[in-house]
Amino acid sequence: MFAPKTRAWIIDIFGHQARSLPIIRCIIRQFPKASIRRDPGIMGPSRARLLGLDDAALLAECKVDRYRASGPGGQKRNKTDSAVRLRHAGTGLAALATESRSQHENRRRALRRLRLKIALELRETIDPEQAAPGVALRRFIGADRLIACNPRNADFPLVMAELLDWLVACDGQVSAVAGRIGVSTSSLTRFFHGQTQVWRKVQEVRKRCGLGPLRSKG
Repeated sequence: MFAPKTRAWIIDIFGHQARSLPIIRCIIRQFPKASIRRDPGIMGPSRARLLGLDDAALLAECKVDRYRASGPGGQKRNKTDSAVRLRHAGTGLAALATESRSQHENRRRALRRLRLKIALELRETIDPEQAAPGVALRRFIGADRLIACNPRNADFPLVMAELLDWLVACDGQVSAVAGRIGVSTSSLTRFFHGQTQVWRKVQEVRKRCGLGPLRSKG
């Protein structure tokens, strides 16, 4: 059995567009897909449906734990059960927020973190030869081939989820994803690097595809 990273080496040498050449297609077929393609992530509720829910609807699908946060924060923080932990029943994903003395604010933060976890962990299949960037993703790609989306933007989880789908479909090759969606490789790398959890997930995808760590772009 050949190592999964050999596929990536072939694409690196000949270019992702070389898949269209008959001889390259024949060579690539000899090498198995990386294991992440066979193990795409958590299976369960539709990711698009979950990310499309408003806060109240998503909260209704979660078990909510409220408790007294420990650590620094003053006496007022310690006198109220302000910390919030959400666990989504359908996926088992959980998110926690303890920073604020306001339970309402912590609940809002936990919901935002849960949406990002959904985006990071639930994958959908993309055919890189046929697919085009989705509507949400296209909105944040500029004419200058740069991608930018504030993490607080409501569409950020949708954008990140699709980018990770593309990364899996392109065998962990960031340059291949960049070429497919019409952005520069450096811009996409910086975008991934902007969020610690996202960067960690990108490295995980690449490792499963037999690739080395991605270096950040300054």
